[in-house]
Amino acid sequence: MPQFDVYENPSRTTRKAYPYLLNIQSEVLSDLATRIVLPLARMEEFGEKHMGQLTPVVEYQGQALIVVTPQIAAVPSKALKSAVGSLQHMRTEIIGALDFAVGGV
Repeated sequence: MPQFDVYENPSRTTRKAYPYLLNIQSEVLSDLATRIVLPLARMEEFGEKHMGQLTPVVEYQGQALIVVTPQIAAVPSKALKSAVGSLQHMRTEIIGALDFAVGGV
């Protein structure tokens, strides 16, 4: 599962607000049974409010989505079906959000 691939959210209860999950786990850890993910939230769920560098806004399939870094999670890799896209081109912003969450810079 390539890093920064996007998957449909397998949870029926959260899929409306968070339609996608972003795999941020390094491929070096591909033998693990889980994947570290960041939810991608619909902008309207946040009332167009986001926390700048911590929650970057991305354009994906014509939608403005927020990378919700504070809601980092691990999910079973088998729950993530086929990737529906990639945010590899946003790598710098995503890693920056993670750095900000962990180190404050």
